[in-house]
Parts: sequence; C-alpha cells; structure tokens
Amino acid sequence: MIEIDDKLISDHVVSRQFVCDLDKCKGGCCVDGDAGAPITEEEAQLIEKYYPAVKHLLMDKAVSQIEAEGTHTTDDEFDLVTPTIEGGICVYGYYDELGHVKCAFEKEYNEGRISFKKPISCHLYPIRTQRYKTFEAVNYEPRETLCKPACKLGKQLKVPVYRFLKEPLIRKYGEEFYNTLDQIAKEFYGVQ
Repeated sequence: MIEIDDKLISDHVVSRQFVCDLDKCKGGCCVDGDAGAPITEEEAQLIEKYYPAVKHLLMDKAVSQIEAEGTHTTDDEFDLVTPTIEGGICVYGYYDELGHVKCAFEKEYNEGRISFKKPISCHLYPIRTQRYKTFEAVNYEPRETLCKPACKLGKQLKVPVYRFLKEPLIRKYGEEFYNTLDQIAKEFYGVQ
C-alpha cells in the first residue's frame, strides 16, 4: 500500500501493467457494469449542461430514456450515476464506424466543442476510487475477462497502470500527486 496525503493507493497501481486494447474489448467498459458510471454532483450538472451538445451522437433509445428520466440517476451502491439502457450500455455511449463504444462527451471535447471530457470515474478506469471518512482508496480493478487483452498489451509494452492513466490521475489529484507516485514507483518498485 502506498500513502500520499489522505490517499491509500494499491501497490497494483504501480506494479501491474495496462494499456487499453480497444480493438479487442470494443469499449466494453461502457457497456458492462453493475450500474452507470459513478459521477459527482458537479459532473451531474456538467452532464445536464452539455447533454444538448452530445444528443446528436446518441441512440434514439438513449435520448428517449434521458428525456423521460433525466440526464443522471441514483444507484444504491454508487449514488449518482449515468443512466444505462436496460442495464447495459451507458446512455452517453455511441458506436463508432469500427463498432467500438465511445463516449459522446469525449468526442465533443476532443473536437473542441465542449469543456467537459467525461466523468472522472470513466477516465480513471481501471482505477476505482472510494472516499471514506479519513482517506480515499485508489485501487486497480480491471474486469477479469474484458480487460485481459489490455493487461496483456500493458505487459508487452511495459506500461504501468499509473503511467497509462497519467492524464486522469493528474486531472483528479494534481501534478504533485502524480510526480510523488512516479518517484515512489521508481524508488521502491523498480519501475523504469
């Protein structure tokens, strides 16, 4: 376990390797799960604000569901979450020309049309975070079957989980946190 400020980080975040292999998983993390993506109150507001900008990318079934039930919902375990279609694909997912599920918010963000990339829980995956009273747990939790190709590719390319997720880790915790984690990984885990 690694401790940085009030964060307890699983050793696997630095000792395991991971690189998404979209050609193999097809964006399955946007489809397969216990609920929609966990979101913060601030993200719920951003999703509501930018929904009109991404609506044109969404499936008709998703639009109908959002317009009937709202841009976010609640879950007993995760609190605020993005809605899903019949317990499957996130309503903000769309299929690209290769059949990969992608995030509509991320597409519009990457094309410079909105300032919200996507929920941080999605951006950080396969890292999952959980806030407790006195600390925040930061764990590596890939899906056993779905993420197997990403684990294999990460090993081939020798990319530790935290390096693959550098951008979202900095987005969530800041550059100082990331640099400290990188230093610990090099000094105590032999990461090159």
